[in-house]
Amino acid sequence: MWQDKLKEIIYILENSNINEIEVNFWGRKFRVVKKSSQTVNTDSNQNFQVTKPQKSQIDDPQKTNIVEKSDLEDMLSPMPGTYYSAPTPDDPPFVSKGDTVKKGQVLCIIEAMKIMNEIESDFDGIITDIKVDNGKPVEYNQTLFTIDPT
Repeated sequence: MWQDKLKEIIYILENSNINEIEVNFWGRKFRVVKKSSQTVNTDSNQNFQVTKPQKSQIDDPQKTNIVEKSDLEDMLSPMPGTYYSAPTPDDPPFVSKGDTVKKGQVLCIIEAMKIMNEIESDFDGIITDIKVDNGKPVEYNQTLFTIDPT
C-alpha cells in the first residue's frame, strides 16, 4: 500500500516544478529528489533519488544537530483552512513553544468551511517549534508544530 503512495508522490513530483519532496507516513520517512546524481529509474524514465543519511553525515560533528532533529516529529495539518492558536482572541493559546503535551491534547483549531475543528496531538512530547502564525491559512499536510516525542 505504501508503494502506491510513493508512486503517487513521484507522479506529483514529475508533473510539477518541485525538485524535492520529503514525507513521513506509516512510520517510514521518504525523500524523493528530481534530477540528481544517484538515480532510481521509474516507469516514466525520469531520474529520481531516494536518499538515506550517509555515515559521513553522522560522523561530522557540525552535522550532528541535523541528525538529532530527525528524531523530532512534525504535527501536520489534516485539512486546509485557517489556523487559530486559541479558542477566542481573548483566550491564551492552547500551547506555546516549550510546553509538554499529551496524546489527544488540543493543540489548535483549524477553521474549514465555517466549522471549527480541534486538532489534537498524535503523541506525547514537548513543543519545540510552532510553524504557523495565528489567523493564517494552512494547507493540507502543512507542518503546524514540531514536537520532540518523549
